[in-house]
Amino acid sequence: MNVRVRFAKYGAVKFIGHLDVLRYFQKAVRRSGLKIAYSQGFHPHQIMSFASPLGVGITSEGEYMDMELTAEYTPQEIVDALNTAMVEGFTVLSAHILPDLENGRKRETAMSLVTAADYLVTVKENDTFLGTKSLAELNEAWARFIGQESISVIKKVKKSNSETSIDLKPFLYGAVAGTVSGDTVEASLPEVTARKNDNTFYEVPEIPDFASEQKALCAEKGLFSVLLRVSAGSADNIKPELVMEAFARFLGYEEVEELKFRIHRLDMYTGENPELKRL
Repeated sequence: MNVRVRFAKYGAVKFIGHLDVLRYFQKAVRRSGLKIAYSQGFHPHQIMSFASPLGVGITSEGEYMDMELTAEYTPQEIVDALNTAMVEGFTVLSAHILPDLENGRKRETAMSLVTAADYLVTVKENDTFLGTKSLAELNEAWARFIGQESISVIKKVKKSNSETSIDLKPFLYGAVAGTVSGDTVEASLPEVTARKNDNTFYEVPEIPDFASEQKALCAEKGLFSVLLRVSAGSADNIKPELVMEAFARFLGYEEVEELKFRIHRLDMYTGENPELKRL
């Protein structure tokens, strides 16, 4: 049976890179007692794959992993078994048993299916550029920034070690300045229909607010935050940092320092905007 698992990554483990996350889950699956399938050959490995890797220093409650199991389990049994093997910083939130494919059809991986992602981005209180403006000034400037007909940026291409100019506007599916009150972000993005618990899908009854610390700090310090829905995946992958750096340059800052934002990934989706579906 093939299963897609959603999990959260938070706290200190946000500084662990993707390869270490992969190795951790390989060990966690063994500890959980779930019977996972292995590849053939001289160096068999567990059959598992991850959706779009998360950058170091970013927290998330919308990470996905696919794995193939050799025994039958209910979705809740899978979630419960994995959570018994999790350490602080990882929590499994749901499991979806994927439908069987017709003979000859190749299953698409979660990574190949990702087309969009949601992020909560907050400017750090010690930021040296956006932090020098008031919240009201930033909210007003953000409206003008998003209202442009085009948003030209320079994007680095890793494979060819080159740079290319692109227009961000077609890849920004949602971008709103978030007014934070207490631990709640009042601004919101369009809802995406969630699955209901049944014999193929199970989600924990109460999902913790993994961004509560970020939201509380934002409210306490009056920090500027935005909710973003951007194109993601292998084709047109737009990082939230790229959007924020473009905003800083829109405000007249040419030298944009890195690591000046707290970023939390909320979820990832498949399909074409605006008809997106949860992975």
